[in-house]
Amino acid sequence: MRPQLLKVMKVPGHSFSARRDLVPHINNRWHYHAEIELIHFKKGEGTQFIGDSIKRFKPGDVVMVGSNLPHCWKFDNIYFEENTTANADVRVAHFTENFWGENFLSLPENNNLKAVLEKAGRGLQIVGKPRQVVAELLEQLITSTGSKRIILLMEALSSISGCKQLSSLSSIGFKPDFVDSENERINAIYEYSLKNFKGKIQLQQIAEIANISPNSFCRYFKSRTRKTYSQFLIELRVGHACKLLIENNQCIKRLCYESGFNNFTSFHKYFKLITGKSPLTYQKEFTAK
Repeated sequence: MRPQLLKVMKVPGHSFSARRDLVPHINNRWHYHAEIELIHFKKGEGTQFIGDSIKRFKPGDVVMVGSNLPHCWKFDNIYFEENTTANADVRVAHFTENFWGENFLSLPENNNLKAVLEKAGRGLQIVGKPRQVVAELLEQLITSTGSKRIILLMEALSSISGCKQLSSLSSIGFKPDFVDSENERINAIYEYSLKNFKGKIQLQQIAEIANISPNSFCRYFKSRTRKTYSQFLIELRVGHACKLLIENNQCIKRLCYESGFNNFTSFHKYFKLITGKSPLTYQKEFTAK
């Protein structure tokens, strides 16, 4: 990927940034920054891109994104419709690894903290009890002042470092490519794909969006994402199917076509390959929760 460098702004007198976002378009373009990002989605859902990982995000999710790891969150179209009742509500903190001093992470008491920040280099999905703990601490953090802000952030990171169920998001082989001139091209590919993945996207069509030849497009996309464009589309379609399975009680065979698959056999195969579960099992497990 070739993302855009984002400058994270801090309030004067603060060593790191913490804020609440109530609009769905904040930082929804492919970008990176030197700061580590800790984010909680209280309300809102859509498609999450972190490194070469693509999956759905939903209310309650907590994610940590390491320094200079490209990422973005695309809220579903319903959040941008006129007179929509869908609301976004996000808490996010940005901090550098050395905001507390150059030698702080070298202290023996901080070995676990140092290790979890290194793991965040691939993106981390926070699950289990730490997810709720971190969500509550971020809620307090955005309204706190003075040294209490640092204490709350430390408590959140300590909770994460003690979590035994951390799930890395991006693959270990992902290597971001930071060339600003390609920002518009990769964003155009993403935007077009998100709007049209339910239908058949011809190679000629997407190559025209990228303004390169069809043969060059295949090489271009794989060199920057470590996956083929077909694989990318399948992940988008499976992500959308997960959303429909959670929200609707309609026939699964009908749902597969609404997600952009041409037949149920392919849908079932790729859904299980990506999620590790059959569509019916996925729906039942979510309902049980």
